Amino acid sequence: MKIENLNELDLNRLTRKSYGDDETLEQRVAEIIKLVQKDGEEAIYKLTEEFDRVNLRQRGLRVTPEEIQEAYKGVSEDFLRALRTAKTNILSYHEKQKRTSWLEPNSDGSVLGQLLLPLKRVGIYVPGGTASYPSSVLMNALPAVVAGVEEIVMVSPPRTDGTLLPEVLVAAAEAGVTEVYKVGGAQGIAALAYGTENIFPVDKITGPGNIYVTLAKKQVFGTVDIDMLAGPSEILILVDETGRPEELAADLLSQAEHDRLASAILVSSSEEILKKTIAAVERQLEELPRAEIARASWETYGAAVLVSNLQEGMDLANKIAPEHFELVVEEPFSWLGQVRNVGAVFLGRYSPEPVGDYFAGPNHVLPTGGSARFYSPLNVDMFMKKVSVIGYSEAALKRDAQQIALLARSEGLEAHARAVEARFKD
Repeated sequence: MKIENLNELDLNRLTRKSYGDDETLEQRVAEIIKLVQKDGEEAIYKLTEEFDRVNLRQRGLRVTPEEIQEAYKGVSEDFLRALRTAKTNILSYHEKQKRTSWLEPNSDGSVLGQLLLPLKRVGIYVPGGTASYPSSVLMNALPAVVAGVEEIVMVSPPRTDGTLLPEVLVAAAEAGVTEVYKVGGAQGIAALAYGTENIFPVDKITGPGNIYVTLAKKQVFGTVDIDMLAGPSEILILVDETGRPEELAADLLSQAEHDRLASAILVSSSEEILKKTIAAVERQLEELPRAEIARASWETYGAAVLVSNLQEGMDLANKIAPEHFELVVEEPFSWLGQVRNVGAVFLGRYSPEPVGDYFAGPNHVLPTGGSARFYSPLNVDMFMKKVSVIGYSEAALKRDAQQIALLARSEGLEAHARAVEARFKD
């Protein structure tokens, strides 16, 4: 890894990564979706055998209450305690996001307002197989609970023995998930969107997954809503001369170990900090269990960028629009007002990115691939819909009728104009 100056930095290398541009995979995912639409759960069983190497015909797709009870026996008390504390923190944070309906009566007798209503049924996708992501369960389900969603349906790919990991099942039970199905990939997204014999379709699908999942979400959008098209994980750290290289290296690798396509970017006005952190990354890679993945990410999509000053670094961060942004500077709060395009900002040395991933309360489902320029983290509003309320009185309509009719006729819509005028004909 060599230090790059800002004027030689290849931004395309760092920002162009997103799932969804492979036409061959697009076609394969479309075929899977059509197969599930046509053959329902028979297609799911076949695809699960093909992709997950497990036959679920005898066991069935839906997780039973007995399986959930058994899962509790497979986790430690320490895990359960930590999970429940994280749940409390996440609920507390998201409760503050909730908004209420409102009605505003006017002196002319009219009433205008807005109803905020929870979606009835949502689906959450949780990656599975050999991996365990109980944190993803909490982050996707709990905002829906706060919003008032009645039915929360989780799908996750099974292990080869036909089960889901105990930690994931326990997290689902603790988070208030109402149904759990052992189905993953594009077929899981198709089942949520279109339904099968026993899985009823949902209104919205949230949650991260591999490229098949992302492309499936892209293709079913419109039939259902989705949260976002999540790409590989990203972190950008802006650091001054007070940064500690061993800590910075650990933070960079915390994202690099996610995926070979993940990007970890260090930006500083201190060349010494950059050099020492690069060396620390190399040392830590030697001892990291997922070293092969992390090294591929670091060598291909990592960067150490030398800027003239912190302001230049802040401008670069807002241009890249990273998923995670760590401000490891002496007075991080003094820079907070300049943050524009990031998924989540972590302030100071004692706010490493994993604090947000697991425990603090803000959601870890964040925009990637530069979409933080216009998109927000998963939140309570995403599980609600808004309904406009219009209640005109006779006096209000009489006052406005002529102008409404004029505007309607300016658009060539005579029936619109007459619908208003009809109220005042003798």
